Amino acid sequence: MSLAFDALIGDTAYDRTADLSDGVRMPHILWSLVLTLHIAGMAVWVGGATYAVAILRPSLSLLDKAQRSAVHLLTLKRFLRVIWHIMPIVLITGWLMIMHEGGFAAIPWTTNVMQVLGLIMAGLFLRVFYGPYQKARRAIRPQPQTFDSIRSLMLGVVACGVLAILCASIGHGL
Repeated sequence: MSLAFDALIGDTAYDRTADLSDGVRMPHILWSLVLTLHIAGMAVWVGGATYAVAILRPSLSLLDKAQRSAVHLLTLKRFLRVIWHIMPIVLITGWLMIMHEGGFAAIPWTTNVMQVLGLIMAGLFLRVFYGPYQKARRAIRPQPQTFDSIRSLMLGVVACGVLAILCASIGHGL
């Protein structure tokens, strides 16, 4: 049998468990699932922002102005709805993994940088959602400048996401 299966069923020969802060033990497979949720969430968040900036925006230039605004708003609505669910999952799973490693004082500097970048990304998301996106959504004819400001903020999300991925790669060897 595989180690993962043994860990899942709790075979004592391969009992790979981790202590939580209150002494409760959690199987290794559950930490793998927490990490998977975290990485998948970041992939959706950073990948979606990259898609919005690098692919969607240039492609919309082929449409007339009214269609462009409608398609852009619909796409943003769907993407931002997904991020409303992904953002807390990514932040919570990140903090769970920090607690698993012994708390904020016990983690490498790269993890602290990733945490700051994640909080900046969350702030940029909130700025997009409550700022230019709401303005565009309420407007009868959204102005191109509104979508340009969304694009600028999304570029910030992409930059922070790429830096977080770089920090994860650097921190893996520490």
